[in-house]
Amino acid sequence: MSMSRRRFNRLLLGTLGGALGASLIPSGAAANLVEGRDWRALELPQPTSAPGKIEVLEFFSYGCPHCAHLNPFVKPWAAALPPDVSFRRIPVTFGRAAWANLARLYFALEVTGDLDRLDQAVFDAVTEQRKNLYTESAILDWVKGQGVNLDAFKEAFNGFTAELEVKRSDELVQRYRVDAVPRITVAGRYVVVGDGVKGYDDLLAIADQLIAKARQG
Repeated sequence: MSMSRRRFNRLLLGTLGGALGASLIPSGAAANLVEGRDWRALELPQPTSAPGKIEVLEFFSYGCPHCAHLNPFVKPWAAALPPDVSFRRIPVTFGRAAWANLARLYFALEVTGDLDRLDQAVFDAVTEQRKNLYTESAILDWVKGQGVNLDAFKEAFNGFTAELEVKRSDELVQRYRVDAVPRITVAGRYVVVGDGVKGYDDLLAIADQLIAKARQG
């Protein structure tokens, strides 16, 4: 999963990432945004699953180091979103069996109620500790060591809900034409780009302004 800084910076076009730094984007009106630099429009606007609300999607994978770095910033930001905004995370597979198992891990932890407690720990295990959590047996060994009820988790991991959610996630990836992660979309119409930003807070500030833009209609 390693990549050069130049390659990573290129992936910022239409994705999220970057090094920590002070915010460059003021929290003013959406008119401050520059199309092509800060955001781009989806070629085909997508219907959302939250009627009456502005839906924000974060496409990610536990196998993505930049998603792992972004996660501690996204969590408090998402928790503070106003009531008219719906936030949802979408684990991607990109057709990889290993990442499909990571997506199942995410949904199984959600079912067992262990996701909030172990979410960042999964990122760290995969991207920093280099643990092989790409097979069912390896995942079961790891979650057992985290105090998860193994029978309940195994049932959830192989259950209909996890299978269905992975399929739905793959469909969203296709519809939104996601080709790199992390990526944030707003209202089924806008994609955060953040070309030239210096920190994760900058990217989330752009997302805030896109929410304001969607709210204005």
